[in-house]
Amino acid sequence: MTRSPIDVTVRTTGAEDFPSIIEMTKRVYPVSAPWTEDQLASHLRVFPEGQFVAVESASGRVIGAAASLIVLWDDYDMKMSWRDFTARGTFTNHDPARGRTLYGAEVMVHPSFQGKGVGTRLYHSRRDLVRRLRLRRIRAGARLRGYHRHADGMGAEEYAIKVVRGDLWDPTVSFQIRRGFHVLAIVPGYLRHDPESLGYAAVIEWLNSEVAQPEDAAGRDPRFDPGAEARTWPPPLGSQP
Repeated sequence: MTRSPIDVTVRTTGAEDFPSIIEMTKRVYPVSAPWTEDQLASHLRVFPEGQFVAVESASGRVIGAAASLIVLWDDYDMKMSWRDFTARGTFTNHDPARGRTLYGAEVMVHPSFQGKGVGTRLYHSRRDLVRRLRLRRIRAGARLRGYHRHADGMGAEEYAIKVVRGDLWDPTVSFQIRRGFHVLAIVPGYLRHDPESLGYAAVIEWLNSEVAQPEDAAGRDPRFDPGAEARTWPPPLGSQP
């Protein structure tokens, strides 16, 4: 277990947490369908150690959650949707026998507790899991949460490049870049009914230095390398989810 500065415990998810996760999903994604009990139960059946909740120690309230599965990346196209990577949210495509990639299907923090390090603690637990299982990397689709504010003036790739270089702040992608993730590509239609991202997501990657080889980082799109062009980096810590 790990604890945050606001005294939050991160532990593996149990069935007793399902109502809290579902209710939190409604707060975080008010226009999207929440997780269902059937989906959450499937996660525990196929990969219980890959599911986490963050619990406020004083109240016992669930204030964050993370869900993941293991995939063989070669079975997927980089620009597939969330539904494809998660078997419609059931994780029944979990493949620990062949897979070396942990796919991050969800990280969310209750709106009342965002900016207090809860998301960071969930990411730490996920990385600890990758190291323990000797997996090569974490990959995920990070929705371009702030893109709707800029869509009239630029395409999604241009927006992502500006976020990577520090010219724009995106509540999701900027947070993940600061935690060592690299943007690999931009995917349209990742979450088709998300009004904030307009369906766009960045495929992001974190490599496990204990396992990964130099060639695992080869071939990354140089447009998503912050290089020397980052000017206002990092942004204020208070803006973290």
